[in-house]
Amino acid sequence: MSNYYRPSMFGGFSFFPPVIKILLLANGVAFLFVEVFGQFSLDGYPLYRVIYEYFALWPFGYGFLPWQLVSYQFMHAGFSHILYNLFGLWMFGMEIENIWGSRRFLIYYLVCGIVAGIFQLALSPIFEPTQIGPTVGASGAVYGVLIAFAMMFPDRYIFLYFLLPIKAKYFVGILIMLGVFAIGSPGNVANLAHLGGALAGLVMILYDRGQIPFTGTFDRFRSRMEQMSATHKREDVRDASVYDIRDGKPKDDRTENQRRIDEILDKISSSGYQKLTDEEKRILFEESKKLN
Repeated sequence: MSNYYRPSMFGGFSFFPPVIKILLLANGVAFLFVEVFGQFSLDGYPLYRVIYEYFALWPFGYGFLPWQLVSYQFMHAGFSHILYNLFGLWMFGMEIENIWGSRRFLIYYLVCGIVAGIFQLALSPIFEPTQIGPTVGASGAVYGVLIAFAMMFPDRYIFLYFLLPIKAKYFVGILIMLGVFAIGSPGNVANLAHLGGALAGLVMILYDRGQIPFTGTFDRFRSRMEQMSATHKREDVRDASVYDIRDGKPKDDRTENQRRIDEILDKISSSGYQKLTDEEKRILFEESKKLN
């Protein structure tokens, strides 16, 4: 029974963690706004067309605006569209957010959605040149969530249509293959966006696990550079501290007062003079007078 998808209610688990809750509400509010107020007209122009013109994701040369890469994720073409997306987001995303934390999950979700939009913009003129129109929906981001779930819980069973048990890794793998085979076929499904969101999720998770080639080399190089920079800073401070502040001569046997001055100089080097306390400033001032 432990392989079946039935999250525990214990250990701080939340069925509606903060980001999932906000995303559900935001998508729901956006959908209702378009459905309710979209029927009104603005100077004889239907309001829903204005909303789609500015917030759906339009192809390059047909009305694309940069913020559409985010806004399109909160728009949906119908009730079934939003129902499937939000149910998938909640079902597969709640456990991930509980494990990752809200901040990491939100960044992951939005990046998957943005990359999904970029895939749709960049590749649809090549693979689907006859299908020109706006893209809406959170499907690309949700596919990223599906990838995360399948990689974290590959042997967890999911009940397809609430009846047929299938492991998460096979379920998501089948969805990806169907999306690949459906590229270029007639219809209104943004298969390229789905695949883009899934690929973005895969890359981010592999990078986080250190499983992308040369990732370890890059991280080691960055760590080495940071260590070298920190070493230079420590050497600078050490050079200043091994000299007697009063006569500038090297002195091995430092007094307690000198050690206090060294600590203040270290603090100035790392945090700046403005971070000193009034007492530390007073000590530094008294010692500086002895140099005259």
